[in-house]
This record gives sequence, C-alpha cells and structure tokens, in this order.
Amino acid sequence: MRKGFELAGFNGGRRVLSHVDIQSPNRVGKYGVDVPGFERFLDELNLQDVNSGLILIDEIGKMECLSRKFTELMAKLLDSSTPVIATIAKKGGSFIERIKHREDVEIIEVTAISRDQLLRELTHRF
Repeated sequence: MRKGFELAGFNGGRRVLSHVDIQSPNRVGKYGVDVPGFERFLDELNLQDVNSGLILIDEIGKMECLSRKFTELMAKLLDSSTPVIATIAKKGGSFIERIKHREDVEIIEVTAISRDQLLRELTHRF
C-alpha cells in the first residue's frame, strides 16, 4: 500500500512531497502535502535560470498545484522558448485545465501500448 510520494530532481535532491502521516491543511485524498517543503525543493532546482535545451516535469498534478510558486513557475516555463515535456493529471483544477487548452500544448496520452514507443518518438522531436 502506497504511503506517500517523493520528489527527485536531476540535481540529486530528494524530498517527501506527501505522506499519509503528514499533518497538513493541504490534503489530496489521504495524503498530507508538504507545500513549504515542496517550494524549498523548487528553489533548489533553480529552474528559472536553467540553461538546458529541454525541461522535464513529472508531474503537473493536484498536489503540485497546491503551491502557488509551482503554478507561477510552470506558467513562466511554458511561456518560455525552452521546450517542456511534462506529465499532467488527467483530471484537475483550473490550472491543469488551462494548460491542457493552451494552443502551444500537445497532449499525448500514455497507455500500456504507447509508453514503450513514446521515448523513441520524443527523442526524434527534440
């Protein structure tokens, strides 16, 4: 049985995002979400000054969207010239829906059949 979710950055940073034992006013289902800890994790990633040719985000979901810092950062990244590949919740609040309806966003549904070919397809694009 799942107890929580952990964040992991390409910089080697790790942090618990949510857990059944976290006492927080910010909750998604049975999980308490550590929004202040998540925002410190985002600061350590320094995504606003990234000099990468590509940004990978897993995921833009309900827990992450509890953070205003996260939603503002995602909006800036999506408005930038740097390509962003991200997973996004199938269902979610208004921020998630706004991203899905952007003209510059392409939604590719990942299924058990398509997931093995997806890496090859995305590698050719970027």
